[in-house]
Amino acid sequence: MSSENSQTKWGQFIPLVIVFFFWGFVAASNDILIPVFKKAFDLTQGESQLVAFAFYIAYTVGSLIYMGVSFLIKEDLVNKIGYKNGLSLGLLISALGTLLFYPAANTGSFTLMLAGLFIVGLGFSLQQTVANPLAIALGPIKTGSQRLTLAGGINNFGTTIGPLIVSFAIFGSTASGNTDASIESVKIPYLVLGFAFLVVAILLKFSSLPERPELIEEDDSNDGIAVKTSALQYPQLVMGMIAIFLYVGVEVSTASNLPAYMESKLGFLTKDVAPYISLYWASLMIGRWTGAVEAFTENMSLLKILRFLAPYLAFGVFLAVNAMANHDLTPFYIYGLVILVLIGADMASKGNPARMLLIFSSLGILATAVGITTSGMISVYAFTSVGLFCSTLWPCIFTLAVSGLGKHTSQGSSFLIMMIMGGGFVSVFQGKIAEIIGIQSSYIVGIICFAYLAFYAWKVSGILRAHGINFDKKVSGGH
Repeated sequence: MSSENSQTKWGQFIPLVIVFFFWGFVAASNDILIPVFKKAFDLTQGESQLVAFAFYIAYTVGSLIYMGVSFLIKEDLVNKIGYKNGLSLGLLISALGTLLFYPAANTGSFTLMLAGLFIVGLGFSLQQTVANPLAIALGPIKTGSQRLTLAGGINNFGTTIGPLIVSFAIFGSTASGNTDASIESVKIPYLVLGFAFLVVAILLKFSSLPERPELIEEDDSNDGIAVKTSALQYPQLVMGMIAIFLYVGVEVSTASNLPAYMESKLGFLTKDVAPYISLYWASLMIGRWTGAVEAFTENMSLLKILRFLAPYLAFGVFLAVNAMANHDLTPFYIYGLVILVLIGADMASKGNPARMLLIFSSLGILATAVGITTSGMISVYAFTSVGLFCSTLWPCIFTLAVSGLGKHTSQGSSFLIMMIMGGGFVSVFQGKIAEIIGIQSSYIVGIICFAYLAFYAWKVSGILRAHGINFDKKVSGGH
């Protein structure tokens, strides 16, 4: 690799992370739409979770369409049309989805609203397929994982401000006292979002991003693993697919059921829930900014400092955004102490993805259990801290699942992205459980998800060790 290519191509990387931002912005904004639609369309808690289901199932459908088209043309779709064109096409598809919000609002159709979100998700599915390997390719392979983690941090900046902006667009400022929203108020924010998709699609088309970047794929002939004909023949991948399904499920369902808990058990108004949804998604940003510091320096002394500064810088972004939205910051200062737990867990993991997955999943179980067994604001902080302990799970699972796949790595990656549908299934499942045992007790679903992730961390480390695969202080990825 030339000296020019040994440096991260930040000029090309910047427009790419805008796409990561969009994913987070829309995903977290769905949590504001859920209570609005629930009230406007008189839905049960389970029915309201169809918002999350429609959005996340689109990832699976999109992946299947992608595989089908590639099969029919007998060539990988993105390899044929190019990476820039693939990203632009994904953005155009998402823009078409936002257009459906206009007739849906005018006719008061919940079905059309879901169809719009589904099409937005289809576009995101194609964008995910393109953007993740592209982020790795824009610089040296040894820091590719940190670029994905950094992109994940930008994604979570979108999840942090998304609920606040959408809540403001629907309800107005907190000073207005508006506690209700009509379906009509939803269409303008999403039409504006669609316009933003179109603008970025055009900018990407004329950007310096490579059409066919140099993607490095390891050969598995010397991995000590018998040569296989499909990625599905690797147990670490199959178990990892279940892990991704449950990880995205617990990440999404924890947030999407939080408004119902705060409204029904703590008496919050719908419009006042947004800062706490923002805190939840900011927690993922806090964790991922901590994990991204290695993309900037290899100096160990500086890294130690940045591992403490990065999470509090991210927390400061959350506070600043909420201050600009005129929200009372007093309830959030105490959360700074919870961040210390994240830092301690990150240091204890020593960069090993299996150890990190085990530690963070265990802390996820603990946080969820505290949320179930306590009341008041303690339970809210416990549930929001689940975001902190979810922050590193995507990169850990992804790394463990594709390790040793060699030439089947790309195929394995597509299977993992397909399992993002867990965000929809688990959310609906928890919503149905909530109708039976109550919204607070329904978070037992999250504990079950984390328990499997802890089991996977233990099991897969043994599988990989048996094939001579060990990890240094490097963790890849970021959802």
